[in-house]
Amino acid sequence: MRHTLFAALSAATIVAALGLSGCSDHDESKSVQSPIEQSSTALAPPPATSAALPSPDALTDVLYRLADPAVKGIDKLQLVEAATPDDAATIDKFAAALRDGGFTPLTFTADEIRWSDRRAKDALATINVTTSNPANPGGFTFPMEFRPTGNGWQLSRETADMLLAFGNARGASAASPSSTGQPPAPPPAPPTPTP
Repeated sequence: MRHTLFAALSAATIVAALGLSGCSDHDESKSVQSPIEQSSTALAPPPATSAALPSPDALTDVLYRLADPAVKGIDKLQLVEAATPDDAATIDKFAAALRDGGFTPLTFTADEIRWSDRRAKDALATINVTTSNPANPGGFTFPMEFRPTGNGWQLSRETADMLLAFGNARGASAASPSSTGQPPAPPPAPPTPTP
């Protein structure tokens, strides 16, 4: 199950990030860059802003609320840029996957907070996630992008899509024999060739 968590958040930047398998000596040169870090062209720095960078607590608060399974997804939409009511079920799956997978309680810390070089007013932070659950100890570090909203912050859509893919991957793996004890359903019959 722990490998499912890692696979979900690391492959396309997610699969490598959630390697809570306890493998702490991974090769950084082989890690996948997130879309937040990738750029095919040099970008000009964003215009100077008089606003202060967000505090670490302002950013981690977004993550704590997003990961809280006691709060319904529909009540978390303001935590994700451009989220719609259609996203509520995916947000619920994410929080439930963390809880059901034994990865809670989680601790989030934010450091290396800086302005984004891609989108003015966005902030980038290195988020360290650790779990103190004795059954699944471990952690990972993941770059995340946040957008200002009203008097607070929310995850950028790109970052949220990567994180929320974890909940979808966990839901898809629920039918695997290792998680249910049941054999997988047989594959569909191949199509009959036409003469």
